[in-house]
Amino acid sequence: MNKSYRKQGYCVVKGFFNDAELSELRAVALDYHHLWKQKNKEFYASKAVNSAYLTSTDFLTEPQRAKLFQFIASFKLMAVVNSLLAQPMFMNTQLFFNPKNKQQKNYWHRDPQYHLSLEEQVAALVGPEVIHFRIPLRDELGLELIPGSHKNWDSEEELKVRLEREGKKNSDDLSAGVCIALEAGDLLVFSANMIHRGLYGKERLALDILFCDPEPALAGFIDSGCLPDKDLIGRLEDGSAFMQTLLIKGFDQK
Repeated sequence: MNKSYRKQGYCVVKGFFNDAELSELRAVALDYHHLWKQKNKEFYASKAVNSAYLTSTDFLTEPQRAKLFQFIASFKLMAVVNSLLAQPMFMNTQLFFNPKNKQQKNYWHRDPQYHLSLEEQVAALVGPEVIHFRIPLRDELGLELIPGSHKNWDSEEELKVRLEREGKKNSDDLSAGVCIALEAGDLLVFSANMIHRGLYGKERLALDILFCDPEPALAGFIDSGCLPDKDLIGRLEDGSAFMQTLLIKGFDQK
């Protein structure tokens, strides 16, 4: 897995989670999604394809939050995380779904492009790392990726499409794109730096858990309200990524 990820920027583990593990996770995600849509009706109706901060107190009960924390900090998942990041720091959670408008097009992007200049995006290719661990809760079309783009800068074609230059649209096809279809229970690991786009269709519902290197600059994107307290961390199977977040952020979670 490590070798494949380092070379291509992604890897897939088929059937990583069983039905029992997914059932509880799916129930929590659906409750969150229902309440999130109620509060974000206009955004959902206009263009939303994901929500974030599932582990906050905004929509979930404390028992539901605890279930999410237990899943994130399980030995099973953290073994994969620890194989790719030397000192992983928990960053965020996101829930991906189909747009309400069925005519809405997907779009190629690198995650950092929304807060970094082009020069900074180039520099980001050498680290620090931010990695998505995606768990499809239902069978879905998955993602389309540009293998190797987590370390390689855009080709001329890719840059024009991604940034919509010279009449190109960020929804245009790219010649190097590789489609990764996913089934419920799979685990897709991919770099936030790589050029990618979601593939809409089916009953898309996927939970992304983001981990990163323990860099103070990345800690600025972390919401303290999305973290467990130290008492709960101590009862998790492997709460080290949460403790790393508290350490870097300088939080004193009691």
